[in-house]
Amino acid sequence: MSSTTHSPHLRDPAWLSRVFWAMAALALLMPALVATEFKPWIFFDPDNLKVSIRFLADFFPPALGSEFLLLVVKETWRTVAIATAGLTLAMILAIPLTIVSTRILSISALSGRMHFLPSCVRQLVRWLLIFLRSIPELIWALVFVRVVGLGPAAGVLAIGLTYAGMLGKVYAEILESGDAHSTQSILRNGGSRLQALFFGLLPQNSAELTSYSVYRWECAIRSSAVLGFVGAGGLGQQMDNSMKMFNGGEVATLLIVFMLLVWLSDLLSGYLRKVMQ
Repeated sequence: MSSTTHSPHLRDPAWLSRVFWAMAALALLMPALVATEFKPWIFFDPDNLKVSIRFLADFFPPALGSEFLLLVVKETWRTVAIATAGLTLAMILAIPLTIVSTRILSISALSGRMHFLPSCVRQLVRWLLIFLRSIPELIWALVFVRVVGLGPAAGVLAIGLTYAGMLGKVYAEILESGDAHSTQSILRNGGSRLQALFFGLLPQNSAELTSYSVYRWECAIRSSAVLGFVGAGGLGQQMDNSMKMFNGGEVATLLIVFMLLVWLSDLLSGYLRKVMQ
């Protein structure tokens, strides 16, 4: 066998660059690990292992009492309602903002360069979307709990505002990544922006828009669980109560319900993708 076959840089011409970038990534990652005090070996410390095993043992068996399961069903419905209402509010806010911020739907941009005033309006809307999604829903929930009081309403408003920024940004990116020919043809022939949206952009991007919307609904369900810890209702608030009472069986049941909700939302997303194809 030739000695050259043992030389990495001769077998792979990009070997040196790959090694360089791998070492550079490692050099950038190490300070981040030090700053975050990331020490995975502490999990294998004998004392920590005993505490972890004792903590996990409290989760078994899950609580299956009829009274508690009835409460779980009620809070599960409330969690789904919070996520659905919050996402609906987000879509009501995001759709008009998406239409305004999508360059393909601008009549003034047909000549090549968008006029000054529409360009300023579009930029202001994009800044508004950045503002909405830059504030986590947990912060919004803390604000609305003080405004509207404890309960699901604070969770709905918090999810609605944060997700409006997320949906508006991604919806606009999805629409602008599609084929602009049919949309521009509708606008050039006197069609309105709504006609260009419904007959030009939506038919070719509906599957991706639907898939992302269902994914955001799944995320809203998880967010509603976190918001419950600050008094926004739902399964999260019940989990907070169970954890404060050191009732691991109830926490295990609630976690199982969360996993079932995410699984069902994944099935729904897959079904809708098949229908839209």
